[in-house]
Amino acid sequence: MMSDPQSHEALIDRLGTELVPVRRLLPPWLRTAGWLLVVVALAVGLLMHYGAGPMLRRWDATPDLAWAGIGAAITAICAAWAAFALGVPGRRAAWAWLPLPGALLWIGASGLGCLREWIAPGTEIAGMHQSADCLIFIIGFSVPLSALLIVLLRRACPLRPVLTAVLIGLASAAASASLLEICHAFDSAATDLLTHALAVIVVVAVNAAMGGRLLSRA
Repeated sequence: MMSDPQSHEALIDRLGTELVPVRRLLPPWLRTAGWLLVVVALAVGLLMHYGAGPMLRRWDATPDLAWAGIGAAITAICAAWAAFALGVPGRRAAWAWLPLPGALLWIGASGLGCLREWIAPGTEIAGMHQSADCLIFIIGFSVPLSALLIVLLRRACPLRPVLTAVLIGLASAAASASLLEICHAFDSAATDLLTHALAVIVVVAVNAAMGGRLLSRA
């Protein structure tokens, strides 16, 4: 039995009228800039409360603290950019290596600070209570920053949701660590470095577990 060509044309016309235009996503660098505006707003709020003087004096006397903060900021920017890039179909997984240079600077400068035999001016060695406060600060700020990245990336449906979620966690934790520099009155020490590392690991692990599921839409 031969089908009616007119019925096919009518079906095609009907399907065509039901199509909804899809709004193209902004380029990864532009979406990264949008997320960074929120981070900058948080930084401005912290600077208004604590002032920039103590941080700048610490950085001037101990450049390793400054380089560690810069490395954390670079890591946050590159990790967020890589996460948005992986949300674009056809992008290679090699984008996940983009945050590596910043992370090496962040970790290396933090480790070098532990080798100093003198305490940075205006600081002290953090005890267990102060280290716990740093842990809470990084995790606390990472939660809304991670949630915002997940919302921004969910529409893109990344093909590698877990890897993208790991980058979301790294970006959020690194941004939170860089924000901590504004009010961090403690010098580099093994306990402080381990606390920061633990906070980053927790944020990345939770994002990998929860963010991966949210991004996959499975």
